[in-house]
Amino acid sequence: MLNKTLPLNKNLVILHLTVFVWGFTGILGALISIPATQLVWYRVLIAFVTLFAYFKVAGVPLKVSRVVFLKLFFTGAIVGLHWILFFQSIKSSTVSVTLVCLSSLTLFTAILEPLFKKQKISLFEIITGLIIICGIYMIFKFEARYTEGIILGLLSALCASIFSIINSKQIQNRPAPIISFYELIGAWVWISIYLFISDGYTASMGLNFQDLMYLVLLGTVCTSLAYVAGVAVMKELSAFRVALITNLEPVYGIILAFIFFGKREQMTPGFYAGAVIILCAIFIYPVIKNRKKTN
Repeated sequence: MLNKTLPLNKNLVILHLTVFVWGFTGILGALISIPATQLVWYRVLIAFVTLFAYFKVAGVPLKVSRVVFLKLFFTGAIVGLHWILFFQSIKSSTVSVTLVCLSSLTLFTAILEPLFKKQKISLFEIITGLIIICGIYMIFKFEARYTEGIILGLLSALCASIFSIINSKQIQNRPAPIISFYELIGAWVWISIYLFISDGYTASMGLNFQDLMYLVLLGTVCTSLAYVAGVAVMKELSAFRVALITNLEPVYGIILAFIFFGKREQMTPGFYAGAVIILCAIFIYPVIKNRKKTN
């Protein structure tokens, strides 16, 4: 685990690197040739095995109550569905389209969190949501050929919003890595059941050497290591600063997509206009919300 005495600037560097690695996840999803469901099956398997090894070496206790286990286990189904939709969106469109659609997580959370907590939705959150919807509409209008990928990306963001809201309650009582560990196990079991029912254990599960290397990188560096590093710096940085920097994930991802795939990632001006609207909204949202809290 990272040292708590790390200077603030070093924690910021680590957080930026972590978000950069998260942005690289989409690149790996596009490079891995197997179907999205099988890809996620391997990813969560590698990730929870890696986390288990880390916990054993670090001496982290894994015991939780049966009730907590069942809650995290069933939440894992939503986590698994989120990743399947995310990678299928990439395979149906492009990395850039998927990452911009995933940014609508802010919109879904602004709407769903007050409903889950039986609170009133603020006017500011409604306005932010409408701005994001305008950006999404522009992307739909100018990138109609990627309609399937856009819909899957939005559904992925919806799932991410739901399990993030659930986890915001769980995190009050237990460490984040423990939550992640049991949710990963749940995701793997539910995906395994789905593959069994749908006869998904076919030749599509076969891996060539390149896919295997990418999956190991995805499951270890981009999932387990990035998650532990992200949690470690959150102990030293404010939630506002973490939220602001995390919003850079689609920016990093789109830049990486250009570097790796070039013309394949080039979009219409309308797409970039919609993307700028969405990204501006998600960057401005935490800034204004933070000011309202301090006033």
